[in-house]
Amino acid sequence: MSATDGANYAPAPMPAPVVEPGEFTIAAIGLDHGHIVGMCEGLIGAGAQLKWVYDPDPAKVAAFQERFDQVRAARSEAEVLDDEQVHLVAGAAVTADRAPLGLRVMAAGKDYFTDKAPLTTLDQLAAAKEAVATTGRKYAVYYSERLHVESAVFAGQLIAEGAIGTVINVIGMGPHRLRADSRPDWFFQRERYGGILCDIGSHQIEQILHYTGSADAEVVRSQIANYNNPDYPELDDFGDAMVVTDTGASGYFRCDWFTPDGLQMWGDGRMFIQGTEGFIEQRKYMNIGTQDGPGHVFLANGTEERHYNVNGKVGYPFFGEFIRDCLDRTENAMSQAHAFKAAELAVRAQMQAADLVPRTREAH
Repeated sequence: MSATDGANYAPAPMPAPVVEPGEFTIAAIGLDHGHIVGMCEGLIGAGAQLKWVYDPDPAKVAAFQERFDQVRAARSEAEVLDDEQVHLVAGAAVTADRAPLGLRVMAAGKDYFTDKAPLTTLDQLAAAKEAVATTGRKYAVYYSERLHVESAVFAGQLIAEGAIGTVINVIGMGPHRLRADSRPDWFFQRERYGGILCDIGSHQIEQILHYTGSADAEVVRSQIANYNNPDYPELDDFGDAMVVTDTGASGYFRCDWFTPDGLQMWGDGRMFIQGTEGFIEQRKYMNIGTQDGPGHVFLANGTEERHYNVNGKVGYPFFGEFIRDCLDRTENAMSQAHAFKAAELAVRAQMQAADLVPRTREAH
């Protein structure tokens, strides 16, 4: 998998099965985003058995089967949803279609695991919440920039151990490489992809909530722009926002589609976490100017200053915890309230965002 292509970036799984073979069966529906590969690989590494795949595009199904040769192609979505052996359906449909798919999955009595952003409107959020309450099923979200990144996992462990005291500020940067000619049409349609703050901004908001230990936050200011893509007037190629959490911490994040072609990685994702007794910096995917690879965590506090390279050392505990949550009906991997709150704040940030420059063509 090319490290220069963020849409198809999937970390190598670190197997740590939490179930016996055949104990937890999954399926994939909706292959519109390459994140479906990382979602399935993470679950398989934790012991899940991938039985079915369905997408209306046979080419997408064929490519998926090349990656997962054990999976069977379903003739319809219903064939998957009617299979009583399937515990969970993973999906990476077009962003605006993820919530409707989730409603169908939960109505069929199965848990749902969707790519981020998990929804695009507050109406979809309300419907998803109602379905969770009615069916008792899970509507889980693949916030991969924390869940499937070892530096992000390790930073959370350091914070939990009290390494930097109480977190008071988080600054996140989520640049991505655009490669517009490789993107599908829906990627440039605001109603379909949701906007930059709803989409990749949801990663950042989720991390701010997690690292500050917050249940809620207010979007104080948010902004979007199309600075350099006049041929795609509905695309936001830049977005940023400031939030204040219910713990009194503040957060700022920036996301954009301006990763230059000369960079070795699809984006130099970084995060700075300030605590009352120290700070942490994550260089998630690379250490610029070097070939040191991913997984860099820098820590300074009252007793030490350290650089950790955690690549291949921490793993991705979310997947095993999530499988156990599905089987045991617990919430150790991520609470439903947290998953929904991050999605809500991302939608609100997009809805109230100021457009920093006039769009060069009328959006349609």
